[in-house]
Amino acid sequence: MSSKFNKELQVLIRDKVISPELADKIERYYATKNIERPNRLFMIFGVFGALLIGSGIILMLAHNWDDFTRLTKTILAFIPLIIGQILTGYSVLKNKSVTWKEASGTFLFFSVGAAISLVSQIYNIPGKLSSFLLTWIVLCLPLLYVLRSHVITLLSIVLSTYYAVELGFWNHWSIKVPWLYIIFMIAIIPYYYRLLTKNISSNAVTIFNWLLPMSGTIALGAFVGASDDLGFIMYIILFGLFYNIGKLPVFAETRTARNGFLIIGSLGTVVLLMIFTFQLMWDELLPGRFVYDNQEMYITLGLLVVSILVFGYTIFKKGIKTITLFQVAFMVFIGVYAIFFASGILPVIIINILVFALGISAIKIGANKFNFAILNYGLLIVSILIICRFFDTDMSFILRGILFIAVGVGFFLTNYIMLKQQGSNNQKNRKR
Repeated sequence: MSSKFNKELQVLIRDKVISPELADKIERYYATKNIERPNRLFMIFGVFGALLIGSGIILMLAHNWDDFTRLTKTILAFIPLIIGQILTGYSVLKNKSVTWKEASGTFLFFSVGAAISLVSQIYNIPGKLSSFLLTWIVLCLPLLYVLRSHVITLLSIVLSTYYAVELGFWNHWSIKVPWLYIIFMIAIIPYYYRLLTKNISSNAVTIFNWLLPMSGTIALGAFVGASDDLGFIMYIILFGLFYNIGKLPVFAETRTARNGFLIIGSLGTVVLLMIFTFQLMWDELLPGRFVYDNQEMYITLGLLVVSILVFGYTIFKKGIKTITLFQVAFMVFIGVYAIFFASGILPVIIINILVFALGISAIKIGANKFNFAILNYGLLIVSILIICRFFDTDMSFILRGILFIAVGVGFFLTNYIMLKQQGSNNQKNRKR
């Protein structure tokens, strides 16, 4: 406990704000709290230290690698793995600190990858990068529950995403569907949920709040095959799912900047819907071109079912009055696509109205919460929609100039009125 804190306690006792007994209780409470809380800086240095030690060992061995016999190479390949297992076992059996578990787990994680690659090189075992990543993930995934390690969880998500991209995008000779990526994410969800319920405001949860939707956004493209047109619908549903996850009751007290599901879901929905405000996209997206008996359709239906379930759970917990237009935007799009896809200009008009309504909705939410970021986000949506219409409508330059001026004035006036009203409210609160 800092000396400054002790001095403050002594001042409070001297001024008779608190009693000496209460000061002792406060001091003991924070002393216990500090003991139980891991030193974050020490933990970070411990993880980096494990990485540097492992890298140093590999570099020293690599310098004289060609001079070793095959047996010596094999033994050296397994030495880091054995050391990592001993350190990890010691951390678990002795119930060492979080720093010990994170550092030993990180060392073991990379030792597994190094051992697999070295043994493959020593004995000339052929294989693809995706197979190597798959073996590495399967062997290390249980570690995140054994050690309850944030770093191993983060590395597992990154490797799983890399595996999906490698198998679905970059493996040009035999492109396959990375179904196991879904299994890996399902295996990580219980650990992530435990973190959410334990301490939702922690930095680790914030990182996962951003990393998981980013991983899903990147990996979904690996599931798009022959019916690539259906990929747009898959992504619209995915972003709708992310936004509805971000609106779950568990995130009610979370700051917007810490809620990656909400931000990525909102941005992805707006960007894709903005694309579909152009007639060209509807000319390209025709249901007759789809092959319905394929993985794209199965994934689309699966995402739709999960999204509706999450949306229904939110209504059940928070009530239908709390629902925003962003939460139902993906369902509106699917309804428009299913009913009006062959109606010429009609679906384009409806989606333009939907995007405009989303912008107005964001402006309203920002004004009600006195949140300038959300307010300007809504103004930006409306502005981009107006700019997009300049490219496919026959407007005179004078009219376009007037609209630009109107948008600029709207930005200025809206922020000015909000700022003035916020200052007025602060002044009233001070008088009270």
